[in-house]
Amino acid sequence: MMDRNDDERIAGRLNGDQPESPRESMALRLVHMVIIAVMLSLGQTVLTLLTVVQFVVMLINTGERNQRLADFGTDLGIWMAKAARYQSAASDVKPWPWTDLD
Repeated sequence: MMDRNDDERIAGRLNGDQPESPRESMALRLVHMVIIAVMLSLGQTVLTLLTVVQFVVMLINTGERNQRLADFGTDLGIWMAKAARYQSAASDVKPWPWTDLD
């Protein structure tokens, strides 16, 4: 279970200050959106594999999760949320690899 500090840290990563990004042409935005859509699809596949591996680990370890896998899942989820914000035009800030992976 995550404590309050973890929740605040994650909220800051999702909704914190965003760097000012210059406006791009609609054609370039479309190219970025297509690339990010492919990356999101790949991310969903990775998340599915992570889910299966974490479940097997928990079966073997009598319910004890692997913290590194859990942290990776959190990071992946944050990246996917940032990508979704760009895809839906809620943000003009592109996710990693165009910006820092925080």
